[in-house]
Amino acid sequence: MKIDLSYEAKGLATYSKSDKEIDLSNKEKKVTAKEITNTYLFEYQMKVTVETKNDFNTQAETFRLSDIGYKGKPIGELTQSEAKALVVDDGFFGIAQTSQRIADFVILGAGDDVEKLKAGRSGMLQGFKDAEDMWGEKLPEISYTTMQKAVEMVDKRLSELGGSVLDTKG
Repeated sequence: MKIDLSYEAKGLATYSKSDKEIDLSNKEKKVTAKEITNTYLFEYQMKVTVETKNDFNTQAETFRLSDIGYKGKPIGELTQSEAKALVVDDGFFGIAQTSQRIADFVILGAGDDVEKLKAGRSGMLQGFKDAEDMWGEKLPEISYTTMQKAVEMVDKRLSELGGSVLDTKG
């Protein structure tokens, strides 16, 4: 997945509440500290956006299925029956193994930290919602069952650590 985003800095340009460019060459106009700060903030945000896009594209280009343990034929070379075998319940991309990989990622990343586990669980659910939004319609049923199983595993670990998915603070 490539993100097409370009940014070109054209020097110091400051924007006021009315979004009109301030002419800094006008000697009579005094530039406020707020305007200067807003300019630097805007340029910083654009730089972060561009660098994030580059990092994301680099990660997307370097991800291989072998990174998650898949050692089979390239997906594009699979026959229909070979592809079906990968998504059956106990297949590599089936519900059991995929939900286990998702849950393990969160559980191992959080260790014994209940707050990190909650954050990981929240991230799983947000990522799933984002996938639904990108898909543009309801995902295949296997996706919902897989996510439900992964969440159940994370919830079980959370319970083992004495935590709860319900926030009782307040």
